[in-house]
Amino acid sequence: MQGQLDLFRALADPTRLRIVHLLREMELAVGEIALVVGQSQPRVSRHVRILVEAGLVDRRKEGSWVFLNLHGGAGADALLAFLDAAAPADSERLWIEADLARLAAVRAERARAAEDYFAMHAEEWDALRSLYVPEAQVEAAMTDILGGEPLGRLLDIGTGTGRMAMLFAPQASTVVAIDRSAEMLRLARGNLPHGIADKVRFLAGDFNELPVATHSADTAILHQVLHYAQAPGRVIVEVARTLKDGGRLLIVDFAPHDREELRQRDAHTRLGFSDQQIVAWYAAAGIAIERVETLAGGALTVKLWLGQRRGSPAIARLRSSKASQAG
Repeated sequence: MQGQLDLFRALADPTRLRIVHLLREMELAVGEIALVVGQSQPRVSRHVRILVEAGLVDRRKEGSWVFLNLHGGAGADALLAFLDAAAPADSERLWIEADLARLAAVRAERARAAEDYFAMHAEEWDALRSLYVPEAQVEAAMTDILGGEPLGRLLDIGTGTGRMAMLFAPQASTVVAIDRSAEMLRLARGNLPHGIADKVRFLAGDFNELPVATHSADTAILHQVLHYAQAPGRVIVEVARTLKDGGRLLIVDFAPHDREELRQRDAHTRLGFSDQQIVAWYAAAGIAIERVETLAGGALTVKLWLGQRRGSPAIARLRSSKASQAG
């Protein structure tokens, strides 16, 4: 963090203050911020550079995109608390609300693009996944990392064609398989063998707000799903909310890569995740990492991260926020 004068100079410009408010909502690419604030990317990049130099914003390069998020730390937290305490003027409130509305439109467009992709490729979904590390190898690693133990009430989040629900239903007491795509759920229901049909319940839902009660699940699986998330850390906090104390979360996804075509062709929002990112997001959600596995050999490297829920202030804040919204 730079000196106090640098910090307040950085916030003195209205556009930079708008950027700070946007980044409080979620991590964003420079181009997305430019779209929301209605300015050119070079101009937004200059504002971002000042915020970075003041220690308020962190940059992260991923393929050809640069993602931005608010810098953590006591100083930044104190500043954000000050912004919350200082009520904005009416004119400021208007542009904050307008920016957040445009941000919601950007997020909705991302979601629509992914949903359109799922609908177009639902029939070939499992074949698409097998282009990378062979799915049989991934499934064997998942079975091994979960240890063949009873899974209790299992959440299969982003079930797709229902493969995870089918694979792990024998170890589970019940399975709740969730997907936002109606076409995927139709295929999953059709794929389900009669022998386990009474165990599996399919639900339409979004991983940002799961239609599942708090502390109701024993195990949750996100298999090749997190790279579609606009705010992966928030998704992990939301999944952790549904887990009982001692419940386990298994995420299977790609290690960082530079296959930029997956953004355009396959609607991926993120180009993989590092161990450091997942460990930090798990910790924020009150999940302790138990085991990490790496499956290399394909065009992309697949990672498995298994953790156990142990309570979290982030989950408490999420619960409080949802209660306030409901009220």
